[in-house]
Amino acid sequence: MKPPIPLRKAVARMRPYRPPLEGRDGKLRLDFNENTIGCSPNAREAIRKLASATVSMYPEQESVRRDLATFFDVHRDELLLTNGTDEALHLIVDTFLERDDAVLLVEPTFAMYRFYSELAGAHIEALRYDAAMRFPVKALLAALRKKPRIFFLANPNNPTGSVLRPVELRRILKVATRTLVVVDEAYFEFSGITILPWIRRHNNLVVTRTFSKAAGLAGLRLGCIFANRSIVEYFRKAQSPYPVSVAALVAARATVHDRSFLRRTLGEFRRSRKELEHGLTKLGIPFFPSAANFVLLFLGARAKEVVASLARQGTLIRDRSSDFGGAGYVRITFGTLAQTRRVLRQLEELL
Repeated sequence: MKPPIPLRKAVARMRPYRPPLEGRDGKLRLDFNENTIGCSPNAREAIRKLASATVSMYPEQESVRRDLATFFDVHRDELLLTNGTDEALHLIVDTFLERDDAVLLVEPTFAMYRFYSELAGAHIEALRYDAAMRFPVKALLAALRKKPRIFFLANPNNPTGSVLRPVELRRILKVATRTLVVVDEAYFEFSGITILPWIRRHNNLVVTRTFSKAAGLAGLRLGCIFANRSIVEYFRKAQSPYPVSVAALVAARATVHDRSFLRRTLGEFRRSRKELEHGLTKLGIPFFPSAANFVLLFLGARAKEVVASLARQGTLIRDRSSDFGGAGYVRITFGTLAQTRRVLRQLEELL
């Protein structure tokens, strides 16, 4: 049935984004790059202690923003808190994109870059990783010389797991003087590679981070925009006044004060990564090196069957074949060491 008034043309043209199905609770969730260890116990306690009066008030975020700025080693005026990275990306698009502006992507990558850009009516220019998951640096530099309005880059990238080094990022920023370069560092904690300090010398650079991955707060939706103060001022103008919940604020403050939790979590995932890569090698399953908390592997014609069979056993992994134009590509999130051993046993039985 058609709506009673005309749709925006950009919305009518868009392909819908398909979020995960319901019913994932109680299963081994290795399909959406979540932290399977959970959040810091301090974060849970901070939420538990929220007073009724605090919950009934609109959230006040300035003291938390100061704490987070100290943790990230930025000035508080270089940081904006958002309702997850999704709102951060939406805000970037709302602030800088006009209809028919050019947006540059290298795909496959995080689907929401294209989603919000198409919603704004932008023209998308998409380059591609090659079959070996190599980043097309030369083609990108040539495309940047055409001065697109925004270039979105996930670093490390999802779903390939690949990462660009600072030397390559420097080349990109040198060419992209008339383009807003948005570097999404959602998986920074796993790679250790960041260009966050560069926001002070590149006023066309925006870095985003999230508390959904290493911090384990995906259910509370908290993201960060980092940029030169002059840019953050415009983001603030375009943002709604109360985007972040009080639960997200107190949980984030508790998380950054619990550095031992973050160290333990990252240590467990490093051990899990080694175990999974070793196990896949023994099973003869091709995979691509990853700097994030997941690995992309190739199961060929049996991919859909394997994903479905594991789901029946209560283990969820993600079929990413549609991103590559052919069947066979599957992404597995690194869980705990015990969880990784479980999925390897299941794969061995199936294959």
